[in-house]
Amino acid sequence: MENEAQRLRGVVLASLDREQDATGLARHAHRSRTQFYRVFRAMIEETPVAMRRRLLLERAAWQLCRTQLSVTDIALNADYGSLEAFTRAFRKAYKVSPSHYRRLGVTYTQLYAANGIHHCSGTDKRKGTDQSMDLFDIFSGQETWHTRRLLILADALSEEQLDRPLQQEVRIFPWDGPDRSLRQLLDRMVQTKEVWAAALTGGKMPLLDNAPAEDRTPSAMLARMDRADAAFHGVLADVRNRNAWQDTFVDALCEPPETFTFGGMFADVITFNAHRRMLAIDALQRLGAKVEGCGSPIEYVATLAGE
Repeated sequence: MENEAQRLRGVVLASLDREQDATGLARHAHRSRTQFYRVFRAMIEETPVAMRRRLLLERAAWQLCRTQLSVTDIALNADYGSLEAFTRAFRKAYKVSPSHYRRLGVTYTQLYAANGIHHCSGTDKRKGTDQSMDLFDIFSGQETWHTRRLLILADALSEEQLDRPLQQEVRIFPWDGPDRSLRQLLDRMVQTKEVWAAALTGGKMPLLDNAPAEDRTPSAMLARMDRADAAFHGVLADVRNRNAWQDTFVDALCEPPETFTFGGMFADVITFNAHRRMLAIDALQRLGAKVEGCGSPIEYVATLAGE
């Protein structure tokens, strides 16, 4: 199965430098068009045409950042018949125009894909994938582990307890109002993951403090966090494997779009969510919840040793 998946993937990768439609891809795979589409999608989790189009856009993004080729030449290399068509497709994928993308000086060019197959630009994406646990694993793992524990504890509280005003309101960011209740503390921790996951994968901006009440129960927040975690860690695990923490990406959810390094963004999430987590632990304890531990990463690492 693995050999067949690699062979099918190779058919698409080899097609990037020549005009190729679905029929041509199937012919090179020695299958009928219908059979090729069905098998490819089942094994690769993406259609062959969609994967080829995404890889061409990723290569175009890489060329915008790393070469002096004109945008028109890059559009033609990406198999678009006109600059206008390329610009529309690029903007839809990366949320900014090709020329703006080039000016932003981005160094990370991958679009989100569940299968993890990307335009490699000569780098070995497999390097480091079998490494042992490092600081990224510890910090990302403990952030999720501790937040899940707090949400589970909060699920046993009443609505009044969740919304009871905090004894001391704390304003974390200058553009936010202060965190006024335990529910808001927990919700904003989840929102932080959702916002950055959307930025990393090209998703939509979450509703933030305007989310409906049914999405702000502890159990609903836990489900939201699990979804955001999958996307967030999926991208950053690849960054870790390539030791690409200094690479930059576009956050098109900002107005105007901004670039950030992966390392700076990850440190930001860990730092401010840790602060809110300490506040949430204090609030839970004041409400009578039995919180085990103090939120230290050592507690998370100890659970791994026990397992």
